[in-house]
Amino acid sequence: MSAKGKGKDTKMRIRAFPMSMDEKYVNNIWTLLKNAIQEIQKKNNSGLSFEELYRNAYTMVLHKHGEKLYTGLREVVTEHLVNKVKVFVLDALNNNFLQTLNSAWNDHQTSMVMIRDILMYMDRVYVQQNNVDNVYNLGLMLFREQVARHPMIREHLRTTLLDMVAKERKGEVVDRGAVKNACQMLVSLGIESRHVYEEDFEKPFLEQSAEFYKLEGQKFLRENSASVYIKKVEARINEEAERATHYLDKSTMGPIVQVVEDELISKHMKTIVEMENSGVVHMLKHTKTDDLACMYKLFIRVESGLKTICDCISAYLREEGKAIVTQDTLNAIPYVQSLLDLKDRFDHFLHKSFSEDMQFKHMVSGDFEYFININQKSPEFLSLFIDDKLKKGVKGMSEQEIENVLDKSMVLFRFLQEKDVFERYYKQHLAKRLLLNKSVSDDSEKNMISKLKTECGCQFTSKLEGMFKDMNISNTTMDEFKSHVQSAGTNLYGVDLFVRVLTTGFWPTQSSTPKCSIPQCPRQAFENFRSFYLGKHSGRVLTLQPSLGSADLNANFYGTKKEDTEAGAASVSSKAGPRKHIIQVSTYQMCILMLFNNRDKFTYEEIKNESDIPEKDLVRAVQSLALGKMTQRILVKEPKTKEIEPSHVFCVNDQFTSKLYRVKIQTVAAKGESEPERKETRTKVDEDRKHEIEASIVRVMKARKRLQHNLLIAEVTEQLRSRFLASPLVIKKRIEGLIEREYLARTQEDRKIYSYVA
Repeated sequence: MSAKGKGKDTKMRIRAFPMSMDEKYVNNIWTLLKNAIQEIQKKNNSGLSFEELYRNAYTMVLHKHGEKLYTGLREVVTEHLVNKVKVFVLDALNNNFLQTLNSAWNDHQTSMVMIRDILMYMDRVYVQQNNVDNVYNLGLMLFREQVARHPMIREHLRTTLLDMVAKERKGEVVDRGAVKNACQMLVSLGIESRHVYEEDFEKPFLEQSAEFYKLEGQKFLRENSASVYIKKVEARINEEAERATHYLDKSTMGPIVQVVEDELISKHMKTIVEMENSGVVHMLKHTKTDDLACMYKLFIRVESGLKTICDCISAYLREEGKAIVTQDTLNAIPYVQSLLDLKDRFDHFLHKSFSEDMQFKHMVSGDFEYFININQKSPEFLSLFIDDKLKKGVKGMSEQEIENVLDKSMVLFRFLQEKDVFERYYKQHLAKRLLLNKSVSDDSEKNMISKLKTECGCQFTSKLEGMFKDMNISNTTMDEFKSHVQSAGTNLYGVDLFVRVLTTGFWPTQSSTPKCSIPQCPRQAFENFRSFYLGKHSGRVLTLQPSLGSADLNANFYGTKKEDTEAGAASVSSKAGPRKHIIQVSTYQMCILMLFNNRDKFTYEEIKNESDIPEKDLVRAVQSLALGKMTQRILVKEPKTKEIEPSHVFCVNDQFTSKLYRVKIQTVAAKGESEPERKETRTKVDEDRKHEIEASIVRVMKARKRLQHNLLIAEVTEQLRSRFLASPLVIKKRIEGLIEREYLARTQEDRKIYSYVA
């Protein structure tokens, strides 16, 4: 028992710290701290013991006198700010104001950091428990209320800062450091918020700036051209951004640049763009690439800026494009070349000035599509242009250059709405190149077809590829025929025959055989080939197509035949003997020339009756023989006029001379189709379109089973867009045709809804 009692007495106990302190003792501690704070504010802190002061503050807070310490601190700091700092700053309103304010602010910050260190325990305990501002922030709030936002100081600070910015805008040098310190002070006084800076400086700064740039914008516009105006605006934007970065708060950069953009760009966009003799149109006309780039960089910053430039450029581009496509006198090659040059110009602006901007790109594409389809000849002319580039004898162009031109041509092809019309013409021109052996190379031809295939799919190019297949099969067939001729001893009547067998569906051959009286020898040679071919391929029909053929003729020219020729001259002529040439001509030209083996002279009417060649082909053939280049005039015409009339007489030009043994007679180039031919082509195209539209309608209805009229029109139009733009009226007629033939039916409940009849 006694042992247990002894154990109890020796047990260690922790006594509670006495919670109450003598009031007098508390006052003494506070007085000590107060004096220390005042000494710190007077910058006499060298003799203070911060450790002792910290202990005293700790003791007060620990004994629940934190409120007295916090309230006392507020009073001491307020008293110092009101009686010393404010007076000090007010006295300097008209003399070194910013420097004085900055000095007071720096001193206050330094003293509050020291005071915070002394009262650190109060910050950790009392401030946290009572949810009040910490020591340093309390000091900032008091400085804000008593000094920075004193009505006179606040107003004077705002005015001074705005005046300094205004002076710098006019080119004067200002104390950037002082402005920067003042702005940083206002930001700090917001205590994790920008409201002080915004209310006391930024808002009035932006208002003043807006007014300044409003007047400057009007002045700039009066005094400068568009390009100079743009450069000045760019300089101003850079100035303001640099100012905000260097001595205002960085957050001001966005709003101030926005003000400059609004006042100098947004409010004057149309005026700048449409300036006479210096606006966008002037820049385009004079290839001011850098000025356009500068304008683009500025305008893209503001809402609807790029649209304003694009609208102006679009109007100019459409005007330029329409001027090209509505010229009546323009031939196919210069027509397409002008469009390519225009596209190159705007591609240059797209790359160099508009940074490949998609809005600008779409605008250019839309405008080209608009005006290239105004002229119905565009598909034909584009095909003629490509034909010209793929023909042999394109001087001064390498394969790479031809490739580049073809790529550019494909860009124009994309803009065509009537791609089926282009296909028809392209097929005609390709046929002539292949059959007359005029292609620059098979590789170039196949490359072009590959481009068309990529663009429009294999259905578009299947017939073109079929044409190449026919050429290869024809080569094999002719090898077999030559072997047959040698083995069977077939008589070809002195004709070296070469036949191309063309599949009707692939080639643009005429459905009705064109009339033409082929001379006897070639005709009989062909009949031998026909017998050979049909012997191998029963059930096929061979139809001669003279419009696509060619011939090499052995020709003898005997010199002058005038009756009054002197004997000497005659003897010279006879000694020299006939001049021999091989004349390369078309089938029609061969038919005409071989008539002159029978007679010396023929009138045009007689040639027409004897040869049976269609009128338009006959005129072109005769023009080439009698009115072509001087070195190619095989015939002489009387009278010597450019027009050809039925009574005009033709005879062989016996005085024909050429340095070349083999002379190629160039057919007078067709500058595109004549109006009747164009109408005939258009009729054929419309006929083909009917079938394509019907096929599309059936495809859509087969998939959908039931569909409302407008939806069907929309789907069919979209399906056919890659080949042509189908008219809703034509589609409607084809729907009615299909209803009559019972492919579709109208529903009983709604006549505008169609159903598919399986």
